[in-house]
Amino acid sequence: MMEIKKVDVKDWETLQKISEKTFAETFGKDNDSEELSTYLANAYNKEQLINELSNSNSEFYFIYFESQVAGYIKLNIGSAQTEKIADHALEIERIYIDSDFKRKGLGKKLYEWANERAKEQSKESIWLGVWEKNPSAIAFYESLGFKKVGQHTFHFGNEEQIDYIMEKNFTR
Repeated sequence: MMEIKKVDVKDWETLQKISEKTFAETFGKDNDSEELSTYLANAYNKEQLINELSNSNSEFYFIYFESQVAGYIKLNIGSAQTEKIADHALEIERIYIDSDFKRKGLGKKLYEWANERAKEQSKESIWLGVWEKNPSAIAFYESLGFKKVGQHTFHFGNEEQIDYIMEKNFTR
């Protein structure tokens, strides 16, 4: 059974664990281990996560599979967006599934959840950044109707990497 629940500030430690695990699983093999450690320490420390969880323009949701946290999504609007795309847009900043739960449709379920949240908030589009060297993620988003509309710099530890900005418009 699948269930999606909003993450509360008191859940920061669970969020930290799933964030570090899924990020390392996704990007660890293709990146320098020191840069990975630096990134994880900066992006997922207690203070950073509590700040993000406390931002009224951001929402985190856990997805549960058979009562276990299997992944999460972070949505941003307004000033919380990592790029100023548009006020009428919703950003998926993070969407990760634990490797133990992949191939069960959970990523698609989280995406559908984000889609509904965007429509509930009268957003005209949904967008995200995806690493240029992650072809499976790019293909997944293209299969959902996303198009590449630009790129931005992603700071990974002390390195700069390129993320494609992909957007799906609801009005076109």
